[in-house]
Amino acid sequence: MFDWNDLKPFLAVARGGSTLAASRALGVNQTTVARRVEALEAALDLKLFDRGQTGSRLTEAGRDLLVQAEQVERTAETFASRAAAHRRGLAGAVRLTATEIIANTTLMPALAEFRRLYPDVQVDLLISDKTLDLHAGEADVAIRSGAVLTDSDLIARKLHDYDFALYCSRDYAARRGAPATLEELARHDLIGGDAELAGWAGMVWLFEKAGGATPAARSNTMGNLYHAVKAGLGIAPLATLLGDGDRSLVRCSDVIPEASGSSWLVTRKELRDTPRMRAFIDFLVPHFQGQMRQMEAAARAIREEATVEA
Repeated sequence: MFDWNDLKPFLAVARGGSTLAASRALGVNQTTVARRVEALEAALDLKLFDRGQTGSRLTEAGRDLLVQAEQVERTAETFASRAAAHRRGLAGAVRLTATEIIANTTLMPALAEFRRLYPDVQVDLLISDKTLDLHAGEADVAIRSGAVLTDSDLIARKLHDYDFALYCSRDYAARRGAPATLEELARHDLIGGDAELAGWAGMVWLFEKAGGATPAARSNTMGNLYHAVKAGLGIAPLATLLGDGDRSLVRCSDVIPEASGSSWLVTRKELRDTPRMRAFIDFLVPHFQGQMRQMEAAARAIREEATVEA
């Protein structure tokens, strides 16, 4: 078996073209380099270099093994880098939970950029409209939405305020007309909520205004609700930054005060100041907020454009 340390002189001679150049690159004397290369050749029972007055040239076997040696070098460098990251606490996994609609509209670009900055931190994205239990370890950090946060033991940073209004698709409006008043809702197809979405304030408000009408369809996630409205299944509450920003949708109401709320990034106290979590939070919060401002500005411009056309 050859000595792993002899790969360094081999690589240095191959790149420098001579034992003298290799000795300068490695900071050792030329005799040591020559002896280590000869030891590697003896252990492998292969001639790796043709030696001459002008230097050392790789043999056919040497050229082939150079590729493998460079792979070993890259693996060793990655190993050292990850070990250093672990010493700094900037390695390991962060398990983030968010709803599908937030994940698809705002998180994916952020996570791609974060990975470029912190390649040794693995981000596991758990997409669910269900509220995962951070205390039980179901996730490390969550983006949660609502009028208030109910768990005071968690550390939270506010991300964004948002409003909701009623929307239908342009196709639905062409077929059925858009309701001019809330009293007309009972005569329209309404998309209700299932599971946790059924008790959401915006959904409760809608069916109270419609006099307890029977839903034409139900959705159990905000993402599915948005696509159900786009498909023309009926009318439902959507976030204004999504609804106003989608030219295929028609707004059917003013902002619904009961449905307004905020989003927060939350985590457990004991995780907040771990290096990888601190890096993740400090990166994600401004990125998320900046993307929300861009979406709001785009939605506002589209709504103003639609108002002028009307």
